[in-house]
Amino acid sequence: MKRLLLIALAALILLSCDKEPLGGGVHLSCVQPPFLKSGDKIALISPSYATPMENVEAASAILRDWGFEPVVGPNVGKEYLGHYAGTPKERLADLEWALGDPDIKAILCNRGGYGTIQLTNLLSQKKLSAHPKWLIGFSDITTLHGMETRAGVMSIHGTMCSLMAKSGGRGMTNTLLRDILLGTVPVYEAPAHPLSLPGTATGTLVGGNLCTFTPILGTDADATLGDDIILFIEEVEEDMSHIDRLINTLLLNGVFNRCKGVILGEFTDCGANLDFGSVEEMICSYLKDYGIPVLCGFPAGHGDVNLPLLMGAPVTLTVGAAGATLSFDVKGQARSVRIEDALTELQEDVDNDTQKQRKLIRAFNFIRHYDGIKR
Repeated sequence: MKRLLLIALAALILLSCDKEPLGGGVHLSCVQPPFLKSGDKIALISPSYATPMENVEAASAILRDWGFEPVVGPNVGKEYLGHYAGTPKERLADLEWALGDPDIKAILCNRGGYGTIQLTNLLSQKKLSAHPKWLIGFSDITTLHGMETRAGVMSIHGTMCSLMAKSGGRGMTNTLLRDILLGTVPVYEAPAHPLSLPGTATGTLVGGNLCTFTPILGTDADATLGDDIILFIEEVEEDMSHIDRLINTLLLNGVFNRCKGVILGEFTDCGANLDFGSVEEMICSYLKDYGIPVLCGFPAGHGDVNLPLLMGAPVTLTVGAAGATLSFDVKGQARSVRIEDALTELQEDVDNDTQKQRKLIRAFNFIRHYDGIKR
């Protein structure tokens, strides 16, 4: 009798500890931080790798031109172990300072790299949700986006100080970020892509850099656990076989069972060491059996165009033969944005830079030739 009771007790314990089915997930519901107004303060912090101070200063000047007041985190400028922007506690301290200061209305990360995973067990969801404010960044900042979404706060996957400095604040990558902060939200219109898969879906936008969000699967920072998600994926400098391993990791964890749709962003400098025409083709070979819409070629990630996305926001993705649209169901003034315009703008900048280089070469050759005549 005693043996039967022990067996029954063990069975109850196993049932109570049983994991949720791979297809199940958690409910995501995120509040939208307030938009900013002229004169509002934006904190500049470095949660990952260190950033040269000249980049921080250049980005600060751009924010001032936009009408905001930049405030640099107390620990920005420090270095630790050759790469990090300070110890984990120092980087965490700047993030908690920016979150807790009521005068700061948004948080702009200086750069990515690596290191935010070291903060996941140090930062509580309560501190993220206590004072909702826009957190901005991409690449390694994907971890913080996941933490924000799980804490119930929207954030912005967008450019950072280092790239703002490089671009001088020009281009739609920057101006759309400025507009979002001030209350104008894009409705993206994308051209047709031969690998896109048709359909319409609504869900919560999650994801970011594949190498960054895959290691945190199953943790409190994992936004892919959401039960109705639109998953955004981008990557840089990873070969196809490594990306294939990560995609299979998502498959084994049931992530695509919870996806209502997928957005494939930029796969920058990713080596083709498998017999696929592109990374998108490889990923779509897995996704085609799920019957969900897939938008390929969205210019967000580590490419020259990095259009901002509202993470944790409810979105509608529609993909058809003529193109695709991505809209955010949030407060704010909607504005249609043709992705082709952003790409055309980039090409014009490239052409202008090429013309400038040619003029400089001609001027240099003229001066050298003239100097030769004088001699």
